[in-house]
Amino acid sequence: MLVLSRKIGETIMVGDNIEIMVTRIERDTVRIRISAPREVPIFRGELYREIKKATGDAPIAPLPSSRERDEPASEPAKSI
Repeated sequence: MLVLSRKIGETIMVGDNIEIMVTRIERDTVRIRISAPREVPIFRGELYREIKKATGDAPIAPLPSSRERDEPASEPAKSI
């Protein structure tokens, strides 16, 4: 485990392509910005634990980007 102290605007790098920045500190809440490739799934700890509890050891895939969700399907839906 690594424990670091950071001030607002300071960053932490994880590898070459993940950057974590402290953007705001209010009372007992710290707001951070995480810059990472889209293929890296990022979840709050409590949500990640719930997902793992529900899925077991299955890998967690990243959610589709908003651009992918908004693109129309390749084939139009068939009406019945």
